[in-house]
Amino acid sequence: MQSVYAMHQNNSDNLEKEEKFLFYSIENIQDLYLIMLSSLVEIQKREEDFLDKSSKKHLATPDERNPNKKFINNHVLQLLLESNSLSMALENRKINDWHLNDDYIRILLEEIKNSDLYKEYMSNRVNNFEEDKRFVVTVFTELIAPNEKLYEYLEDNKLTWIDDIPLVNTHIAKQLKALKSTDEDFSIPRVYKDSEDKEFTKNLFRKTVLNEPELSKEFIDKTPNWDSDRIAEVDTIILKMAICELLKFPSIPVKVTINEYLEIAKEYSTPKSSIFINGILDNLVKDYQTANKLNKTGRGLM
Repeated sequence: MQSVYAMHQNNSDNLEKEEKFLFYSIENIQDLYLIMLSSLVEIQKREEDFLDKSSKKHLATPDERNPNKKFINNHVLQLLLESNSLSMALENRKINDWHLNDDYIRILLEEIKNSDLYKEYMSNRVNNFEEDKRFVVTVFTELIAPNEKLYEYLEDNKLTWIDDIPLVNTHIAKQLKALKSTDEDFSIPRVYKDSEDKEFTKNLFRKTVLNEPELSKEFIDKTPNWDSDRIAEVDTIILKMAICELLKFPSIPVKVTINEYLEIAKEYSTPKSSIFINGILDNLVKDYQTANKLNKTGRGLM
């Protein structure tokens, strides 16, 4: 949707260029994921280094010589630290943001250590997997993900990440919550489920762009009380994409298409857009069913 909108705003007809940027933006979602996830590893490393240096001071206190290592020995942090999947992904994608911008790790670590959550967690020295997991999940969701300094850094780094941050953080939180004490490695998700998933992205973009005049005709007479110039541009793009899915993607169920585009409308368009779009799509689906234009097959029949 954003790529089609960008083409409109730039008056661009260079389909290959815009498609290339679309896939570049999608690939960068994994970079954001790795950056956010690796922040936990770097925080653990920084604290471990601090404790090690403190214990070796000439006038180290008893507490510094024998520190509480519960935080750095946290089972989940250790799992991330020792994850071959994570280390390989970071290396393959050349993610080294925290080595170049370690001030952000210092800021995050200080916020964690100043929190009541940390003080309660460190009130004893015994590591328990379930407690360790709850602690890391809460640290990530309540202290790291909402951190304003970190958000500003991500915003300045890549503009396309702003819309991806909630998606990435939610996925990381779900992964952390699903960890088990028997896990031997941390699985790094793929950007696409399979080759069919990636092909769908390309086909939806191309079929929408290449058929825009035809797709517009499908709904323009369904809005007799609306001058076409008064319909928000984002709404027209959402309608074209939804109609494209309804007519040109037989394996996608009608309900799935409608629900997905209503969610997009709620997120990116005006407050009343989802009601407006739902009304048009509902009428179109009834017409398509009467005219037998919805040629759904397989999963699309659900």
